[in-house]
Amino acid sequence: MRDDREMNSADYVIVGAGSAGCAVANRLSEDPSCRVTVLEAGGSNRHPNITIPAAFPNQFKTKHDWNYQTEPEPFCDNREIYLPRGKALGGSSSMNAMLYVRGRSLDYDTWEQMGATGWSWKDVLPYFMRAEDNSRGASEYHGVGGPVRVEDSHDPNPFAERFLEAAEANGIPRIKDYNGPEQDGCSTVQVTQKGGRRWSTADAYLRPAMKRQNVEVVKHAQVIGLEFSGDRVTGVRYRDKRGRQRVAHASQEVILSAGTCNTPQILMLAGIGPASDLQAAGVQVRHDLPGVGKNLQDHPYIVTIFDSIIQGTLADAEHPKYMLQWLLQKKGPLTTSVAEAFAFVRSRPGLPAADLQYHFAPLFFAANGFEEYKEHSVTLGPCLVSPKSRGELTLRSTDPMAAPRVITNTLSEPEDMAALVAGVKLSREIAATEPLKSALGREIYPGSGVETDSDIEADIRKRVELLYHPVGTCRMGQDDMAVVDPELKVRGIEGLRVADASVMPIISGGNTNAPTIMIGEKAADLIRGRSAVPLSA
Repeated sequence: MRDDREMNSADYVIVGAGSAGCAVANRLSEDPSCRVTVLEAGGSNRHPNITIPAAFPNQFKTKHDWNYQTEPEPFCDNREIYLPRGKALGGSSSMNAMLYVRGRSLDYDTWEQMGATGWSWKDVLPYFMRAEDNSRGASEYHGVGGPVRVEDSHDPNPFAERFLEAAEANGIPRIKDYNGPEQDGCSTVQVTQKGGRRWSTADAYLRPAMKRQNVEVVKHAQVIGLEFSGDRVTGVRYRDKRGRQRVAHASQEVILSAGTCNTPQILMLAGIGPASDLQAAGVQVRHDLPGVGKNLQDHPYIVTIFDSIIQGTLADAEHPKYMLQWLLQKKGPLTTSVAEAFAFVRSRPGLPAADLQYHFAPLFFAANGFEEYKEHSVTLGPCLVSPKSRGELTLRSTDPMAAPRVITNTLSEPEDMAALVAGVKLSREIAATEPLKSALGREIYPGSGVETDSDIEADIRKRVELLYHPVGTCRMGQDDMAVVDPELKVRGIEGLRVADASVMPIISGGNTNAPTIMIGEKAADLIRGRSAVPLSA
């Protein structure tokens, strides 16, 4: 393995060592004759805030975070909404809450109906399974022996069981596997951990690949442009950690796996995107591709928080004794993913699938973890997993170091607001049901003064956040607004593909890390011209 040195040429250059990029790098380099270079803007992912599961919010607004903000959101009281993105080996899989959620079969069948041929549920299931090493064992829907370790919570908090029993009492059935044939219901979470520590895609895919002589990983590589020969991309220009300009040459293809924010930015800086937007930013148009940066989607969520009148939450999880327990045994409350139980529900009758996903956390979690509250409390966070609102990403300037301009238009659709209002009401009903009721005290958020639907709407606009799941800005399909075709090739440009969450036509019904890994797995086979590996392989 060659690390942080200039390679004159590779067959494939991958931009971004994130959830999909690590998978692509590993699978392509399985062929010893195939040379792979991976460019990553961040550094290592060995920091304790990365490896200790419960410490993930400590990465926010640090060197491990791209630290994006939206523009003032017109339907959210003109607030700028924080959008963290991982900046280290593993990308956002090194920063996220490790929640392993595939979404619904409906999601992928809808992708195919929208023009993403070959991405139906039956087509993508083999890749989910090939990626998995599930602690529950092999089954019709799950795999073992894959790179991504998926486990049940190591030390589940007792409050999670209180939440599940209260949810059941409200008509939400207990299910064994929300990643199986039926998602509706409540369940404890599964997480991408191995033996009580985070198991990112850098751990799962990249580090094994880095042992191979045909793989080069360049950290602290800030991409500043693409190299062209006519309409063909032949390489990537970047600045190394010393500020020197370098070129990573690709004899076969460049694969952009830089994520939903950075991938469209790289395309637009190269002159690939909506002509009017590029001209407004002062970029010469190379290829008018109107869908670049459009179709932005994320999952909005609103937290309801209640005091606990009994102890046993995670309020004291950072006590030194628990740090020692984690260091010595990889056990205890620091193994938590913070959200320890889910409930997938439909906000109203007639919906084809659950549109709300509750994240139950046995602690206070507000304002992305920046708001502090030392007392025992619990958080029920209804998240809208089927948003109708759409935003866009555009260039702020021609400076590749400048953050892009992001607007999500969160809550622009009345249906989205109605679903979250219903979600807040159900949160209150669950909290008022035993065995939660007798453990909880006052309602901290929204609070006793928020009663009517209009009160709840106003509170949602004031406090709603995004769940760090941006997708869709380079969506695949076959219409004029599609950026990539079903083989993930950028339309109208040779030698360039996209493999990350930006290609999703619609957002998946749940946390987006597992689907993004699946995209990387399938992308590698598309690049190699291979069919899906049989499920038994």
